[in-house]
This record gives sequence, structure tokens and C-alpha cells, in this order.
Amino acid sequence: MRKENTTLKILFAHDGSEHSQAAIYLLSDLPVHQSSSIIVVCILPERQISERGNFENILTQAHNQLEGDGFRVDSRLIIGDPAEMIVKTAEEENPDLIVLGAIGLRATLGILLGGVAQQIVEYAKQAVLIVRAPYLGLKNVLLVTDGSERSQKTLDYLRRFPLPSSAHVKVMHVLPPLPSPEIIVRTWPMGAEAIPPLPPATLSEEFDKWEAEEKQQGQKILEQSVNSLKSVGKEATSLLKRGDAATEIIDFVKSEKIDLIISGSRGVSRFQGWLLGSVSRKLIHYAGCSILVVK
Repeated sequence: MRKENTTLKILFAHDGSEHSQAAIYLLSDLPVHQSSSIIVVCILPERQISERGNFENILTQAHNQLEGDGFRVDSRLIIGDPAEMIVKTAEEENPDLIVLGAIGLRATLGILLGGVAQQIVEYAKQAVLIVRAPYLGLKNVLLVTDGSERSQKTLDYLRRFPLPSSAHVKVMHVLPPLPSPEIIVRTWPMGAEAIPPLPPATLSEEFDKWEAEEKQQGQKILEQSVNSLKSVGKEATSLLKRGDAATEIIDFVKSEKIDLIISGSRGVSRFQGWLLGSVSRKLIHYAGCSILVVK
């Protein structure tokens, strides 16, 4: 039985892979309201029409498993291009969440998304959850934030998202690498021509002041995010790092055995589709765990 009041409409693209099966296990762990619904689609490319029977069996098994877990399930076998059909179905049904499995591995790179998953992440208008096998639960969740408007929207989405009660959210903000004091004095506040020569002691003081202010702002972003999550009953703590954002996040994910990353993305236009920020794109490919990308 479902234990929370959150009602989700989910579009789940199932292909019978181990990653798709992991997605079923994850969905079954979400404490959503019993009125939540899942549209399970299995996309059969025209070149594989002879395998229709296998696809129907895959679809039936997923339908029965999710229905047994308390979801209202609508299953559909659709013939066509996988990415195109999934995005089209999402446009028609307007789900709260699209779920699909990660596809393929490279030992040195972690997740290597297949073309279908990559296109859905870039072109769908809804939040996309990419699940990687094996699924071991949702105990350690990482929310990455940069204090931007899109990060605030990601936070708002997470506030409503039904994580299991055992999940702990770590909120991370990564400060940019420290430039040298010489670079700062050449570029702040209006350029070298506007700043008289400064003695070394003054230069060091200005640098320390700038660094302290940046840390203070980062801590403020984290504090606001953590308090926002706690206000809706989610357990959360913060972590401030400095360095290359993608590198710091990926290293943390691996060392702390993070189960799920939650990140924002940025959109450009209806015609250009969605272009992920460079950090989000790297996380999708190389973090080595499941990731929820919020539009």
C-alpha cells in the first residue's frame, strides 16, 4: 500500500534490460499515493517487428509487477522510433516524471547513455529519471545546487518528490577554483587601470575577504536549501566544496556511494530542444549512479 499523499503520473519506458528492471524496483520503493499511475511503454522499432512477441511478454511482466505493487498501470506497445515515440507520448500525456534505464557501460567512464536515453534527456520537457543497475535502494541522495533559478526549481521538485523515509539528502554546492591573488587584483573591481598598486599585505587581505564572502554566500545557499527540505520532512545536511564542479561531485558520489543525484538543466528553445549545462551532462554520463534531471 502507498503511504504518502503525493500522486504522480509516471511514463516508464521499458526495454527489458537490467537497467529497466532496476527502474521497476526503484518505482516500487517510492511511497506515492495509491492513485498514482504509470504508463508503461515498450517501443518496438519497425526493423524488429519480428520480435513483437518478446516485446509483448516484456510489457506484460512489467505491467503485472507494477500493478502488484499498488500502481494503476496502463501498458502500451508502440511501433516506431524509440526516442521519438517516448517524447511524443510524454507530450500527449504530460507526466510528472519520465523514467528509463541507463544503457551500456564502459569501465573507465561509468554510465555511457545510449542514443535513446540521451535524446529523451535533451528533448523531453518533463523531469527525467535515468536508473542504473543494480538498484540497491534510495538511501543516499545528492542534490547539487548552484543557487540559480533552475536550482531553485529543482529544489521545489525535490520537496514534492516522494523519497523513501530512509533516504538522506546531502545538498552540495561547489565553489569555483580559487584564482591567484594576482588575477583578482587585475580584474577586480574594474580592471587593472582602476586599481592603484597594492602592497602584498593589502593584496592578501583583499583576497582573504573575497574568499570569505564567497564561502559565506555558498553556506547561505546550502542553509536555505536544507531548511526548505527539512520543512517538508526530508532529512538533509549540507556540504560545501571548492574546485571543478563535475569532478568534485563525481568523486563524492563514488566515495560516499550515492544512490541518486538530483540536478537541474537549462532549456534554450522549442526548436533547439534542451541543452544541459556542462556539469549536468558530465554527471549523466560519468557519475556511475542513477540521476534525476529536473527541467
